[in-house]
Amino acid sequence: MAQTEPPKAARLWREAALRARKLRDEPELEPEPEPNAEDSGPPGGPPQPPSIAPAARRAALGELEALNLSGRGLQELPEEVGAALSGLRVLSLRRNRLSRLPLAALRHLGRLAELDLSHNRLRGLGDGGALGGLRGLRKLSLSHNELGAEGAGALGELGRLEELDLSFNRLRRLPEGLGRLRHLRALDVDHNQLAAFPAVLLELAALEELDCSGNRHLGVLPEGIAALRRLKILWLSGTGLAALPEGLCQLGALESLMLDGNQLRALPAGFGSLQRLKMLNLSSNLLAEFPAAVLALPGLEELYLSRNQLTMLPPRLCQLRQLRTLWLDNNRIRYLPDSIVLLHSLEELVLQGNQIAILPEGFGQLSRVTLWKIKDNPLIQPPYEVCMKGIPYIAAYQQELAHSQPALKPRLKLVLMGPKDAGKTLLRRCLMEEDGQKEDLGSLDAGSTQPRGCPGQQQDAGRAPAACCPFPEDASQQDLPSHVPSHRGKGEAPCPAPPPDASQVPSGPGLSGSKGIEVMDWTADAERGLTFIVYELAGDPSYDVIQSFFLSPGALYVLVVNLSAYVPQHFYPSVGYFLHWLGSKVPHAVVCMVGTHADLCAERELEEKCLDIHHQIAQQEKRDAEGLQSLVQQVDEALGQDFDLRCSSPHAAFYGVSDKNLRRKKAQFQYLLNHRPQILSPVLPFSCRDRCQVRRLRDKLLSVAEHRDIFPNLHRVLPKSWQVLEELHFQPRAQQLWLSWWDSARLGLQAGLTEDRLQSALSYLHESGKLLYFEEHLTLREYVFHNLPRLIDILNVFCQQDATVLLQKLLSDSHIDELRAAQLHHYVEGFLLHGLLPAHVIRLLLKPHVQSREDLQLILELLEKMGLCYCVNKPKCKPLNGAAAWYKFPCYVKNEVPHAEAWIHGANLSGQSFVVEQLQIEYSFPFIFPPGLFARYSVQINSHVVQRSDGKYQIYAYRGKVPVVVSYRPARGALQPDTLSIASHASLPNIWTAWQAITPLVEELNVLLQEWPGLYYTVHVLCSKCLKRGSPNPHTFPGELLSQPRPEGLTEIICPKNGSERVNVALVYPPTPTVISPCSK
Repeated sequence: MAQTEPPKAARLWREAALRARKLRDEPELEPEPEPNAEDSGPPGGPPQPPSIAPAARRAALGELEALNLSGRGLQELPEEVGAALSGLRVLSLRRNRLSRLPLAALRHLGRLAELDLSHNRLRGLGDGGALGGLRGLRKLSLSHNELGAEGAGALGELGRLEELDLSFNRLRRLPEGLGRLRHLRALDVDHNQLAAFPAVLLELAALEELDCSGNRHLGVLPEGIAALRRLKILWLSGTGLAALPEGLCQLGALESLMLDGNQLRALPAGFGSLQRLKMLNLSSNLLAEFPAAVLALPGLEELYLSRNQLTMLPPRLCQLRQLRTLWLDNNRIRYLPDSIVLLHSLEELVLQGNQIAILPEGFGQLSRVTLWKIKDNPLIQPPYEVCMKGIPYIAAYQQELAHSQPALKPRLKLVLMGPKDAGKTLLRRCLMEEDGQKEDLGSLDAGSTQPRGCPGQQQDAGRAPAACCPFPEDASQQDLPSHVPSHRGKGEAPCPAPPPDASQVPSGPGLSGSKGIEVMDWTADAERGLTFIVYELAGDPSYDVIQSFFLSPGALYVLVVNLSAYVPQHFYPSVGYFLHWLGSKVPHAVVCMVGTHADLCAERELEEKCLDIHHQIAQQEKRDAEGLQSLVQQVDEALGQDFDLRCSSPHAAFYGVSDKNLRRKKAQFQYLLNHRPQILSPVLPFSCRDRCQVRRLRDKLLSVAEHRDIFPNLHRVLPKSWQVLEELHFQPRAQQLWLSWWDSARLGLQAGLTEDRLQSALSYLHESGKLLYFEEHLTLREYVFHNLPRLIDILNVFCQQDATVLLQKLLSDSHIDELRAAQLHHYVEGFLLHGLLPAHVIRLLLKPHVQSREDLQLILELLEKMGLCYCVNKPKCKPLNGAAAWYKFPCYVKNEVPHAEAWIHGANLSGQSFVVEQLQIEYSFPFIFPPGLFARYSVQINSHVVQRSDGKYQIYAYRGKVPVVVSYRPARGALQPDTLSIASHASLPNIWTAWQAITPLVEELNVLLQEWPGLYYTVHVLCSKCLKRGSPNPHTFPGELLSQPRPEGLTEIICPKNGSERVNVALVYPPTPTVISPCSK
C-alpha cells in the first residue's frame, strides 16, 4: 500500500522540531535537501515519508502560531527564524542562554501576543526598537534574568501589554515609561532590589494583580496606593513593612492580601472596609493581639496568623462564617473561644505549637476539618492521644464525657534505661520497696505490683558505636568499646544489701538483672493516687528490633549509669548514645540522670565522676546544637541565592533543590534545635544502702511528675466509662492473651459503652499504651490484646539469643525422644544463625501462651505487624496444602552475605560489575542509626519483593523481573555515618523499571522513619557514573530532587567528581516525583 502524506499539523510540528535542533547546533539555516535524497532513506531501510518542497515548507512555517524552544541551549535567535515565522503568536525561549535580546528576529514577529524569555541571562532590552515593534504583545515574561534598572526602559513602548513578569532580577527601580502601560492587569516584580515602593506603579489604573514580595527594603507603602482601585491581588511578603497606610483600606476590590514576613504590630483602623477580601496572610509578624478589624470581614475564607505572639482569640471569631482555613500555629494561645465551634465551613485548622490544654465543648462539630495539626500543646482534655487521631475522635470523646462523669486518675509512664549491668533492676526494686510495696523477686506477677505493658520492647543498647555522634569529639573519644564492661562480675548485684527494713531486696552475685522487658504499676503516692507505670528496659542489643514501641512522648525517662564502673573514656556508650537514641525517638524527652552503686565509690571519686558526666553531656549537646546551627546557616545561604544559581552547577550546595524543599529542611533543623532533651539535673548518686538517697530519688521523681509545665498530661481528663473499660480488661486479670472484639464489646456494655462508642475508647487505650488494638488491620482489628505482660513474655522469647534457654523451652516435654531432641537442636542452631523457624517449632516455644493453631496464626500476624518476622513461603491465594510454614526473623541473621541460590539462574549481584546503569538511593544517619531499623525494614518490604535472599546487612531480591539490593553499612570510623541504600539497575532506555522497582521500598522506609521525629538523616541519589567506575566516594545529588519534577529541557548533569562525565537526568530524577521529599518529616 502506498504511504500517505502525514497530516498537516504533525508535519508542521516535525519541521519545527527539526529546525529547532539545527538552531541549537548552529545559528544559520541549512539548505534544503533534495526531495529524492530525503525520500530514499538509508540503503536497505524502510521508505521515508515524502518531503515537502522548500517553498511549501516556508509557507507552512509562516502559518505556525505557537513555537516552544525552551531548554535548547540557544545563545541567539537568527533573523532568518523570525522572517520564516512571521505568523507566530506564541513564542517560548525560556531556559536558554540568551545574553541579549534577539532584536533582529523579533522585528519580524509583529503578530506576537505572548513572549517568554524567562530563565536566561539577559542584562538589558536594547534600545527599545525591537520591543516597540511588538505592538500586539499582551504577555511578556522576563523573570529570572539579570536585568538592572537601566535595562528595562524599553517596556514603555508595549502599549497593549496586559501581563508583565519581572521577578527575580536585579531591579533597584522601575523605568518611568512603565506608567504608560494603560492596559497592564498583572505585574510581578517580586525578589528584586527595590529600595522603595515605585511611584510609577500608582499610574497603572488597570492593575488587578501586583506582587512586590521579597523586596526586603521596600519599607513603606504610600498613601497613594488607593489609586489602584481595581487591584484584586496584592502580595507584599517579606518587604520590611512596619505599618500599613489608611490608603490601603480604600482598595475595595481587593480579594487576596499577602503580608507575611513583616514587622506589623497592628492593622489600620479602616481595614474592615476591605469587604471583598477572601484571603489574608499575616503570618510571621509581631502581632500580640488578634486584629479586631479582621472580624469585620464576613467574606474572609482564608486567614493565616502563624508565628506571631497571640495569647488569645476573640469570642466574636464566629463572625467569620465563611472561613475555610485558619492557621494559628506557633503563637502563645492558652485557650480557644467557645465560639470557634460555630465555624462550620472550616476545612483547615492548624494549632500546633501553642499552650492549649482544653478544647471547647462541641469541638467535634467542626466535622469538615480535614487538615488538623495540634501537636506541641499541653493537652489534657481531650488528651493528646485522642486529639492526634482527628476531629471524629475528639467528637466521640466529648460525647462520651457528656454521657459519663469525668475521671481523673494521675498516671505517668516511667522508663528506666541504660546499659547492661547499670543497676536498673535493683534501683527499681529499692524504689518500690521503699514505698512499702513488697515484691516477690521470683515472680513478675506477684504482690500488688501489677505487670503492665505496651507492645514492643526496649533495646537497652549496650553496644553503642562511638561513631554515631555526627559531630565527634577528639580522638580519645573515638572507637570506644561497644559497652562498658562490668567490674563486678555477673548480674546487677554489686550493691551491698540494704538495711533490715529493706531486706526484701536481696543482693550479691546471685541476683541477676532483668530478663528482657519488665512492666508494672507503682503507686508512688497513695494519698494523691499518683501511679507510675514502670518500664524497665533491658540492656541487651538483641532487643533492638522492638525497642521503639516503648519510647513515647509524655513519659519520664531515668537514664541509669553504673558509677563504680564508669570511666570518662566510655561516656558515649554509657550515656551519650542513650541520649541520642532517646532524643531521636522522643524529641524534648524529660530525662533524669541517676548514678547507681554510689556506695562503692570514694567521696571524691563520686564527685568527679558525676561532674564529668554532667560536663560531657553539656559538651555533646553543645556539639550537636552547633552542628544543627551550621546546617541551618547553610540552608539560609542557599535560600539567599537565586534558584537558577543553585541549578547552574552541580558543585553548588543543595544543587537543584527548590525553595519550598529548602524551607522544609530548615523547619526540620529548627524543630530539632528547639526540641533537645530536657535533662533535669546533674547526676543523682544512688545507693540501696542509703535510705536517704532512695527517698531523695523518689521525691525527685514525684516532684518532676507533678510539675504541670513538664507533664501536663498527668492531669488528663477521661470519661469515667473509658477508665472503667480499662479496669474491666485487667481486673480480674484474664488469663487469655487476647479478647475477641465481641468479648471486649461485652465489657464495654458493663462500662456503659454501646458498640458504636467502643471504638474510640479502644483507640485511646491503644494510643496510650494500655492495650493493643489495630483498628486498620484486616485481621487484627477483630481482636483486642489486653494482656500485655503475657505479650511481652512472647516478645522476650523471640529476643532471646541463648541456645540453652531456647532448648529448655523446646525440651520441656518429657516424652521427646532423642531423634526429636536432635532435630529441635538443629532448629535452634538454624534459628540463631539464619533466623529461620517452622511454625510448629514456634508453637512449642510459645507454650503455654498458644494453645491452638488459630492462636499461633494470630500471634504470627501480630509479630509480622510489629516487624519481627515474615513468612518465607506464604501462599498468595491458597493454603500451603500441608507444607510447613517457615518464618524468618531478620534480627537473627548472622551470615554477612546473602545466599546466592535465591537469585534466578544463580546470578549473584554482589560479584558482578554493573554493565548497565545503576540506580541507588542512599540514606545517611550522622547522629545515630535507629536500633532495629534494618530488621524491621526487612520485614516491611517483604510484600513488595520476591525471590529474596537475606544477609546480616544485605537483602537481594526482585521486584517482578527487576533486581533490587538493600544494604546497611555501619559506620567505619568516627567521622563516617551509618548508611542504608536501596539500589537497582537497568539499561538506560529501561531505567524507569528500576525507578518502579525501588520507589515502593523508598516509601516503606520513609514510613518507618516517621516513627523517629527527632532523627536527623539525609537522603542522596548516588551518581551512576561514579558507581560504574567503582568510586569509593561517589558524588551525591540531593534526595530532595526525588520530590521535584525533572527540569524542563535538561537532559544531562555534569558529575562534579569528573567534569568530563555527564549523567543522564533520568538517573537522578524519577519519572514521577514522590508526593513528599524523603528528607522531610
